Amino acid sequence: MTALNKKLFRDLLRIWAQALAIALVIASGVALLVMAYGVARSLIETRAAYYERYRFADVFSGLTRAPVSLAESLALIPGVSLLEHRIVGRAIIEIKDFPEPVSGRLVSLPASEEQKLNQLVLRRGRMPHPGHNDEVIASEAFAEAHRLEPGAHLAALINGRHENLVLVGVALSPEYVYAIDPGAIIPDNKRFGVMWMQRPALAAAYNMDGAFNDVAMTLSLGADEAAVGAALDRALAPYGGTGAYSRRDQISNWYLSGELDQLELMVRWVPSIFLAVAMFLLHIAMSRLIDTERQEIGLLKAFGYSDGAVAWHYAKFTLAISLIGIAIGSAAGIWFGAQVTGMYVHFFRFPFLTFVLSPEVFATGALVAMATALAGVAVPALRAARLPPAVAMRPPAPARYRPTVIERIGMAGLFSGTSRMILRHIVRWPLRSGLTVASTALAVALYVSSAFMLDAMDLMIDIEFNRAQRQDLTVSFNHPVPPRALQELATIPGVLHAEGAHAVAARIRHGHLSRREAVIGVDPDSRLAQLLDSDLHPIYAPPRGMAMSRKLASLIDAEPGDIVRIEVLQDTRPQFDVPVVRLVEQYVGSSAFMDTTALETYLGEGPRVSSARLAIDGDRLRDIYDRLKQTPLVAGVSRLATARDELRTTIEENVTIMTLFNMGFAALIALGVVYNAARVSLSERGRELASLMVLGYSHAEAAAILVGEIALLTLLALPIGCLVGWALAGMLASAYETEVYSIPFIVVGRTYGMAVLVVVVSAVISGFVVARRVGRLDLVAVLKTRE
Repeated sequence: MTALNKKLFRDLLRIWAQALAIALVIASGVALLVMAYGVARSLIETRAAYYERYRFADVFSGLTRAPVSLAESLALIPGVSLLEHRIVGRAIIEIKDFPEPVSGRLVSLPASEEQKLNQLVLRRGRMPHPGHNDEVIASEAFAEAHRLEPGAHLAALINGRHENLVLVGVALSPEYVYAIDPGAIIPDNKRFGVMWMQRPALAAAYNMDGAFNDVAMTLSLGADEAAVGAALDRALAPYGGTGAYSRRDQISNWYLSGELDQLELMVRWVPSIFLAVAMFLLHIAMSRLIDTERQEIGLLKAFGYSDGAVAWHYAKFTLAISLIGIAIGSAAGIWFGAQVTGMYVHFFRFPFLTFVLSPEVFATGALVAMATALAGVAVPALRAARLPPAVAMRPPAPARYRPTVIERIGMAGLFSGTSRMILRHIVRWPLRSGLTVASTALAVALYVSSAFMLDAMDLMIDIEFNRAQRQDLTVSFNHPVPPRALQELATIPGVLHAEGAHAVAARIRHGHLSRREAVIGVDPDSRLAQLLDSDLHPIYAPPRGMAMSRKLASLIDAEPGDIVRIEVLQDTRPQFDVPVVRLVEQYVGSSAFMDTTALETYLGEGPRVSSARLAIDGDRLRDIYDRLKQTPLVAGVSRLATARDELRTTIEENVTIMTLFNMGFAALIALGVVYNAARVSLSERGRELASLMVLGYSHAEAAAILVGEIALLTLLALPIGCLVGWALAGMLASAYETEVYSIPFIVVGRTYGMAVLVVVVSAVISGFVVARRVGRLDLVAVLKTRE
């Protein structure tokens, strides 16, 4: 081992606590980088392999009914590689010992050949035997939620017909990685499931003999997706086509892609906060170390060490600290990654999903951390390398203490001598004090910007489930029905009030932009559903024109007063132009709303309802469920309180975990910053403090000088951190916004209070440790030390 390496090792042992504090901050950044990058890589690679291996389709379209012979002409559309037609429908499933109606999506299996597209991954059991029309395969998430195994018997209401089904297999599908009931906010595997069954059974139930109502296709390499979609729309228009949509807009892949976008955002932004703080800490620590080793640097140069050797020595010092942080962060990142991957397994169903431990993940974290360390030491190391030996051998000129502004304006009498010493030392090193304040403020900002998600979710739940929607149950029908169906529902014992809603699938165009969304008819005197403006006040759908969610308006670049084109994608497919009259606050989804009477006029049909909202007597809930299970027109039932509770549970399980992670990381930043600042100050002022104690100051009074400095810098950082956290939360609210969710920007006082508490506790711990070191100062040894 060379002499310089021996010196490096001894110096690390001497300042091990400072080095460890810096290493832990680096470890936090590396851990987040490894976790987020690794999880994103896991999801991306798993998704790509899964989609390719099991032939996930590129383009989809629903329709009312078309003859099977049409499929041959659809397969000839230029750019189509493979095409599969099928029958898709909805049903009510009855599960033993589960009182609520379960919504099921039924998908047909090819009658005489294997699936070409969206192939099933059989997990347990077998495929249905030909001719056994009562045999079904269930999605794995649904089967696990109800502990269903092959051989289980189920009762189903399929298009008004009661059927007894036998579960013969449990499977996964690339089409339902994220299985969610249309109109729901999050998956509810107990109340929604996907089932596959023989095509003849569904053809008989839905009057689809020799016909189909859904089509999926893959495209040839280099095919124009938009052109294929347009050709498919033209071909299916006479058969009630509801509009072609690409894999990008397929609901399961849509949610998964949104999650990947958020992970990529985390990879780009969050680790950089930790690494920037680590760079500040290394700069401060190395600057002080080099200042105290001027004579050693002069001796090294006098003995023939080059400028490069001296600079490389201090670079190695920081690299050694960063390597400790990289090792700790990589191990923590593996653990965090495994936890988060396990969390994703609950929502995204793949045949395989493991946390990727590829060298690239760790190499990226290590390179970023080492680059940060070298950036932090670059200026101090170059300054050390440029010191001439003769200059380095002399002690540096002592810094001058000057009166502060407070003292100059005649207010010195308001402060004690200890307070003036604290203020003068802070002013003496403005850059260091500023970096300490900035780094501590970043710890506060990190907590605020992560914890605000809990505030946002609380507001979202309140708006969606208490203000906008106030029904107890939502009942969806197999197809639009006359309003008299509401009267039948209202006669069910326990139903207090029933309101109808009519939603139609449409393509909404403004200029060259368009979106495939639902246009929802809203009754002006509705008691169970309300539209809200930007101030969350109730508003009515305009009698002429359209109210549009802010999200949808931003997606098609529309504003109040603009004219938009509505192309209805069902029934007679009318098209009409309407003005955008007002914007609606909607945090989940992006819908358009019209007065029910106006919508029916444009559709050119009589009154229709596609769903019903019910206010009920909670004590009669079980009886109401039993009646709805027997009602032929009913395709699905959802309870608002259940959806709210499921969403809240999901938030508590997932967002809370990430918030706790970030709370711990914020505490590490605060500990690292405050402790390093205090240790640097102690190393500089040891002689001064010893002199004060010799002159009669107690250990507590001497320690109060350092602790007071910590306290003042922390107090300065707290309001700055809260302000930066508020701004960062606003940026993240915009960045995390997807086509599914809009994140409300709100930070409540509790969040600021917790952020301040975390940082203050960290500062108190650091102050206590440094105060103990002051109490253990060897006065004789310190006073003998030459500056």
